[in-house]
Amino acid sequence: MTIVHDQAGTWLREAGAAARAAAAALARAGAAARDAALRAAAAALRANRAGILAANEADLAGFSGTDAFRDRLALTPERIEAMARGLEEIAALPDPLARVLAEWTRPNGLRIQRIPQPIGVIGMIYESRPNVGADAAGICLKSGNAVILRGGSESFASAGAIQAAIAAGLAEAGLPASSVQVAPGTDRAYVAAMLAGAGAIDLIIPRGGRGLVERVQAEARVPVLAHAEGLCHTYVHAAAEPAMARRVLANAKMRRTGICGATETLLIDAAIAPSLLPLLVADLAALGCTFRADARARAIVPSLPPADAADFDTEWLDAILSVKVVDGPDAALAHIARHGSEHTDAIITEDAAVAERFLADLDSAVGIWNASTQFCDGGEFGFGAEIGIATGRVHARGPVGPEQLTTFRYVVRGSGQIRP
Repeated sequence: MTIVHDQAGTWLREAGAAARAAAAALARAGAAARDAALRAAAAALRANRAGILAANEADLAGFSGTDAFRDRLALTPERIEAMARGLEEIAALPDPLARVLAEWTRPNGLRIQRIPQPIGVIGMIYESRPNVGADAAGICLKSGNAVILRGGSESFASAGAIQAAIAAGLAEAGLPASSVQVAPGTDRAYVAAMLAGAGAIDLIIPRGGRGLVERVQAEARVPVLAHAEGLCHTYVHAAAEPAMARRVLANAKMRRTGICGATETLLIDAAIAPSLLPLLVADLAALGCTFRADARARAIVPSLPPADAADFDTEWLDAILSVKVVDGPDAALAHIARHGSEHTDAIITEDAAVAERFLADLDSAVGIWNASTQFCDGGEFGFGAEIGIATGRVHARGPVGPEQLTTFRYVVRGSGQIRP
């Protein structure tokens, strides 16, 4: 084990130095070169589709988890095409570095500008979904950052095949292949090395379950941009349009149950629950969903299984929905504040005043009115992709795209001024 840890530490020092040099080259290269690399990487993903799918099949052959997590791990030709399109969409975005954030002139004539700059070297630790590596690489390249990736052991072969395609695109565009690197093994020592990588890595982004995020936050010696679990709620208000509520909830829960934007808890207003809850349950049950319900919901639909004390604190990532009847928006907000993860929460209502108050009082990174929680995704926000959904209170919050992976600095221009 000592040998593995020594190897991991040596790898991180070397990878960090190469990434630091690559980040400087990316910043010097300019937006046109970075965008060309993204388009070349997209082409390489398409050209290497067969190899990526073969690597993914190898990962799937060794996987023994739930169907929902298998879906997170699985790649298809359509998902590879979506990765490639995502890189092209990122390339088409405005350059996040070619902006002036603020400017002013002081009474002494000094002209001051606040301008963006890349963070530097990003460390990304993620689980299951291989496409996360491509998204992270694209967003980092667009914003002039180098990235060191460590995917889950279950997706090791897939992650390596994707990174190889992106490296080919970088080489074609004349940019350093070390702009995007992956850990060379599945041993957790590589995670430990990244968490201890102050000086080599400027920012760590974890993307995965509660256990991963909590470990990163507890052990990191590098600043962390936290991505909490997605314990998302949909609140169906008394003034909801029933057909809309049925359509939106079915999508919010069942479109893809294993993603962080999937609704995990239905909160339904007591005034509308007797008429609408049986229909919502029937819709979802027909799609394969099961339930955990409070006593008031079970009084309306007796066949619902009872919820226990932990169910409303559980991110299911599966075809399971917690159900609770509440007395109005204040009760819904109180439940979300107590049990939610400040990720994404939605209200379904035709009452604009209630909706606006709900959105104003909600403390989550993303609040949604009359739409599925599964829209909490960087691609759907127009970012091309995302590196995660930040739920912390420092720096970015919500979907993290290229603009959110920049910091800023100041440029001061004078005409000979001296300080008295």
